[in-house]
Amino acid sequence: MNYKMVLYTMGRVVLLEAAFLVLPMAVSLLYGERCAVSFGLTILVALAVGFLLTFLCRGNHGTSSIKDGFMIVALTWIMLSAIGALPFVFSREIPSYVDAFFETVSGFTTTGATILTDVEALSRGMIFWRSFTHWIGGMGILVFVVMLMKTTDRSINILKAEMPGPTVDKLAPKSRDTARILYLLYISLTVLETALLLLGGMGLFDSVVHSLSTAGTGGFGAYNASAANFSPYIQWVLTVFMLLFGVNFNLYYLLLLGRVRDIFRNTEFKVYLGIIAAAVTIITVDILPLYQSFSTSLRQASFQVAAIMSTTGFVTADFTVWSPLSKTLLLLLMFLGGCAGSTAGGLKLSRIIILCKMARRELRRTLRPRVVDVIKMDGHRLEEQTAHSVAVYFALYMLCIGALLVALSFSPFDMETNLFSSVSCFNNVGPAFGMAGPVGNYSLYQPVLKLLLCAGMLLGRLEIYPMLLLFVPAAWRRK
Repeated sequence: MNYKMVLYTMGRVVLLEAAFLVLPMAVSLLYGERCAVSFGLTILVALAVGFLLTFLCRGNHGTSSIKDGFMIVALTWIMLSAIGALPFVFSREIPSYVDAFFETVSGFTTTGATILTDVEALSRGMIFWRSFTHWIGGMGILVFVVMLMKTTDRSINILKAEMPGPTVDKLAPKSRDTARILYLLYISLTVLETALLLLGGMGLFDSVVHSLSTAGTGGFGAYNASAANFSPYIQWVLTVFMLLFGVNFNLYYLLLLGRVRDIFRNTEFKVYLGIIAAAVTIITVDILPLYQSFSTSLRQASFQVAAIMSTTGFVTADFTVWSPLSKTLLLLLMFLGGCAGSTAGGLKLSRIIILCKMARRELRRTLRPRVVDVIKMDGHRLEEQTAHSVAVYFALYMLCIGALLVALSFSPFDMETNLFSSVSCFNNVGPAFGMAGPVGNYSLYQPVLKLLLCAGMLLGRLEIYPMLLLFVPAAWRRK
């Protein structure tokens, strides 16, 4: 591993986190809150760590490898969460550091799982910081760094390690330009959602907070009832934008270029729309007797499908009281997640499609062993290496969820709670069933299990490999 280059990059990212912390501190000062001091202290800590790392590791760093990119991503996300938890601890709004770390990891990984029993007791500055961590982690803070840095082998390796999906598509010849395009699209959609929420009568603070959470597909809000008390207009706006942020951002770039036909030729996008339409239709009909109104049933079904499919995690109803059919569909959507190249979590639909195509090919080979059958995506031949990587990733994905479930089984909680907590945290969804359902939280888990859930959230957001590489001795060897 190129230690000098890895630590230098980590230092730059921590300095960037210090700059980001100025925003919640400004919000605290605007509302006259004492927690502004806590943000100030955290900024000093971040500046000290960042300047120390960049000073000690300055100079020529040499070349980097994909292994270095993975190590940068894994170690940086852990350090960002460790420092980002300090405002909660310094202000005593979350006295336990483990709880504060859980909340911060949940924020940066856009999971939205919480240990808080009373969100409304938090100061405005802390509420803003929780949602802002979603926005930072949604597109990826290292993608932001790539946007600022000169194009090098290190930048594309970081993009490969942090961007979700089986492959990373470059929108421009330079990785820095790709990062800029992605962030411009990201910011534009966030601003548009904020404007539409303001038009619906929501206050400026609440509009910004919920737009940041929706953009990162996280789900941290400002109220204990999440989105349940909002007007139907506000709920529909949130529904639409949760779905929009679950779409591959490359398609928005094609839209700007006027290539609309290419968008609707995209297999993953068509599957995404088809699954949403089918799930909303089935759940709407299923819960109709519960709400006695088609419009209400449609709105509730659409909102929860969007929240779970995009792994945002906002709630408007306690879906644990819905029928087994509706709950089963929501569970399946937790696994699926959104599209590759979006801010959503989950397995990603592109991998599901590839796995289905691989299964179909194996069935054909059973009947006709000598026939050469290639897998195609959107009319292009899929490389065997990519198909193999998807199969290996799926195996690791199931093993990690299984291992997390076994670890949680040491808690005194029932099987339903532990199973859905494992699935929800690993897929970065947030709300689950049982104790951690829409009206519950993760506060009753023991500190050790909370840290394991943090590991699960990081594994899911960074798509396993960067985090697992930390436990491979060869990854730590110098070049």
